[in-house]
Amino acid sequence: MIDPLPIKKAEFVSCFVDMKSLPDNQLPEIALVGRSNVGKSSLINKIVNRKNLAKSSSTPGKTRTINYYCINDSWYMVDLPGYGFAKVSKTEKEKWGRMIEKYLSGREPLRGVIQLLDIRHPPTQNDILMKEWLNHYQMPILLVATKADKVSRNEKQKNLAVIKKTFNLSPEQPLITFSAVTGEGVEEVKAAIEEILAE
Repeated sequence: MIDPLPIKKAEFVSCFVDMKSLPDNQLPEIALVGRSNVGKSSLINKIVNRKNLAKSSSTPGKTRTINYYCINDSWYMVDLPGYGFAKVSKTEKEKWGRMIEKYLSGREPLRGVIQLLDIRHPPTQNDILMKEWLNHYQMPILLVATKADKVSRNEKQKNLAVIKKTFNLSPEQPLITFSAVTGEGVEEVKAAIEEILAE
């Protein structure tokens, strides 16, 4: 099978706490958004085929920075702070919220957003708000339902139907099921990223 997006090189660049310090070399960027603990780090590691490039925290809500990974010296994968975790102060949440909003609405090299959803649960209010917000800014969105190995085939279909209904997705809107354990969906995600970068 032909690899839709051969990845020969992937490196962690840095963590950033504000917009002013983000890389300014204008390489295209693909951002990842999702609730805390949805599996963003696992997706990055699986896509680039590296065990620990992105470190996943055992404490949800730990990622409070914008994390940049440079792929093939030609584009960035950008991991944004997870949303919706309760153990963080309101002020802290608002600070992240403003940073994410600023990044998503005003970042020039941003080409598209991968929104991750946990297939085991219906989309949260935060998931819905994020999707509406991205639609408002007419941002290309790739929806990925993670942790597909944790549900039965029957549950998978049922839960995907719930996500589609909640998000009011049209039949041609892709919703990729993904598992960092089995590798399900890896090729589809890479092909979709390639498409976004090519536009």
